[in-house]
Amino acid sequence: MQCPRCGSSIIVKNGSNANGKKKFLCKDCSRQFVENPQNKKISDAQWRIVDKLLVERISLAGIARAVSISKRWLQEYVKKKRNEVKKEVFNMSRKGKIFIEADEMWTFVGDKGNDIWIWLAVERRTKLVVGCHVGKRDNAGAEALWESLSEDCKKNGIFFTDGLAAYESAFPAERHRVVSKGSGKTSHIERLNLTFRQRLSALVRKTISFSRSIENLTASVWRFIQDYNNNLLFN
Repeated sequence: MQCPRCGSSIIVKNGSNANGKKKFLCKDCSRQFVENPQNKKISDAQWRIVDKLLVERISLAGIARAVSISKRWLQEYVKKKRNEVKKEVFNMSRKGKIFIEADEMWTFVGDKGNDIWIWLAVERRTKLVVGCHVGKRDNAGAEALWESLSEDCKKNGIFFTDGLAAYESAFPAERHRVVSKGSGKTSHIERLNLTFRQRLSALVRKTISFSRSIENLTASVWRFIQDYNNNLLFN
């Protein structure tokens, strides 16, 4: 037996893989491999299942186990899909007042010292997500949330938020309403935050499925928003 990388014959046994096949290790270049590997083609149907599972509360390792594919292949697929996710909300267009609730929720990337905030805006009547930004909890974050809104939302929106000062720098003062949590006027956005935490494993409190990069987290959030809005619109 020879190493497929360097051709060395200094090979030792190195356990078994998930399919029960014996693994070997090259002592010269540390390459791990199996004898007579068989390439497995992943069907389009399997990838469609993966797409559905990516918006559920399942880690990548869990998806790989459920669909019987390699975690490495799955990570490459997710990286590819990350660049295809549309980072735009539903284009709310309506004459007259549009009542919008906004809030932000905390998570982290990599470790708890790297805090990230997900800013969301929801239209009260339809419950559609009409604004989103993933970033820091500062004035720039609130302004980015404002920029994500459609022109009709910016023009006709009445905005209900908590007392975070950053909102005052972003929303027009004459249409901005600061309300308490107990008023019930932000109940829809608070329920949406709970839905996010229940459906996205990276947002579950005390999770071990946290995102390793801001790009992965942002893609996960936007992917979920597209699925969430589509379900409201077409189901």
